[in-house]
Amino acid sequence: MTDNGLAPDQIDTTKPHPARMYDFYLNGKDHYEVDAEAAGRVLEVYPTVRLNATVNRAFIHRATRWLAREAGVRQFLDIGTGIPTEPNLHQVAQSVTPDARVVYTDYDPIVLAYAQALLVGTPEGRTAYVQSDVRDPQRIMNAPELHETLDLDQPVAISVNALFHFIPEEDKPYEIIRELMAPLVPGSYLMLTHSTHDFSEETWRNVIRVYKESGISFTTRSQREVGAFFDGMELIEPGVSEPHHWNPEPGDRPEDIRSADINMWAGVARKS
Repeated sequence: MTDNGLAPDQIDTTKPHPARMYDFYLNGKDHYEVDAEAAGRVLEVYPTVRLNATVNRAFIHRATRWLAREAGVRQFLDIGTGIPTEPNLHQVAQSVTPDARVVYTDYDPIVLAYAQALLVGTPEGRTAYVQSDVRDPQRIMNAPELHETLDLDQPVAISVNALFHFIPEEDKPYEIIRELMAPLVPGSYLMLTHSTHDFSEETWRNVIRVYKESGISFTTRSQREVGAFFDGMELIEPGVSEPHHWNPEPGDRPEDIRSADINMWAGVARKS
């Protein structure tokens, strides 16, 4: 068994995994040598990738607080959760509204090993974990754990951050979003971040090459293509923007961050 209670054959440590590479970017400790080596190659061609990861998480925290405080959302579905890094989404949401309910979902067995940490919330709120792949949206939306935790007759905010650049066109990413949002009532929200080549095409050609050499599919999309994920919904101001410019809070200094260092679009939209 591993330290996390999983049999060794349940975790493939011979190939890098994007969630574990992300953990490396965030200076976490829950990755393997193969992940560190692949992430190190990304750092060589994209030296500010750690800043990218940090800015992405800051957006998630701000957007979650906005959804809980300003939009009154009490239910969240976080897809592509990745390895827990505090504060987790439920901790952010429940700091605003203690009765918030959160369902996490990921397909990586190492995330399952850390699910116990994800499931510790406030006494008033509830959390649950579903092991499933975003490419099977019906399985996610029909999961008993989801229906035991969330009331789909009330608004839900779906979080898919730094996820869909791993979903190529042949897997029909826009259709996946439509299927995830379809059963949700008006007043529900979609929160999404996505890597882009708009600011530095050469950087991303090199990054994509490194991921491809590691056996990981990676697809950057333009601002227009990222905006298409929100088709039919009402974008919250400032629309599809750089994550550090999305509703900065007092003390934030987005003007100090260069677009070419982040290479990402972010947005939140309301289902009407």
